[in-house]
Amino acid sequence: MPNIKKGYADCSGGQIHFHKNVGDGTPIVFLHQTASSGKMFYKVMDRLPNVLGYAFDTPGFGNSFSPSDSPLLNKPSMPQLGKWITEAIDSIGIDEFHIVGHHTGTCIALEVYDLISDRIKSCTMIGPVPLTEDERNEFRNAYSSPFSPDKNGDYIKITWDYLAGLGTKSDLQLHHREFIDTCRAYLGRAQTYSAVWDQDFVALYEKMECPLLLMAAPDDVLYPYLDRAHKMKPGSIVKPVEGANFEPDHDPDATAAAIKSFLNI
Repeated sequence: MPNIKKGYADCSGGQIHFHKNVGDGTPIVFLHQTASSGKMFYKVMDRLPNVLGYAFDTPGFGNSFSPSDSPLLNKPSMPQLGKWITEAIDSIGIDEFHIVGHHTGTCIALEVYDLISDRIKSCTMIGPVPLTEDERNEFRNAYSSPFSPDKNGDYIKITWDYLAGLGTKSDLQLHHREFIDTCRAYLGRAQTYSAVWDQDFVALYEKMECPLLLMAAPDDVLYPYLDRAHKMKPGSIVKPVEGANFEPDHDPDATAAAIKSFLNI
């Protein structure tokens, strides 16, 4: 396992938990998918020894504060999520950095870039989300229903089977970890997906000017949009990777190798 230290960063919404890979140089900020946590980057960070990295649990996930706990925050927008992460980055003294986002993490990365583009040295997107409005609505209908606790515990089996369909079932430990994360985030999952489908990813993506690395496994639900993202940014680099919707877990060697080559570290 990587040399992980854990801590909390302050933001205006509450405290954001992070997993810090102890190292040197320009730090890498990792942002996970819905409904995972920063733990999804442990295997990648393990393959980036001595590289300073911060994998945040975004609001509503992992050990970070839950917007659902406050009636004033219980439906955060994507700009709000980006603002909270930017405040957390500032609160622990990160200046210039590279940013790596996976699925929802790519959406939050765009919001962070929109706020502090001058401090972001590069962006890596695993499963970018350059969807049309109609496509966003299709995803909204498919992925926004909450897995809420019920008296019979049926949600437990529903959640377990849902994750198997996304690609965790070949690794029982991964499946269990994602199950725990998803159960914890049963409110955050629905809230954050709503923010994802409301975001105009394309408009923000077109404004991005930093070096860009793109990846997605062929069986990732967002793989059909990888080529679109590349054509929108012809200067971007595309690297092959495997692993369904869990590339950092299923294919950490290729994921880490692509990041190392891209960043020349």
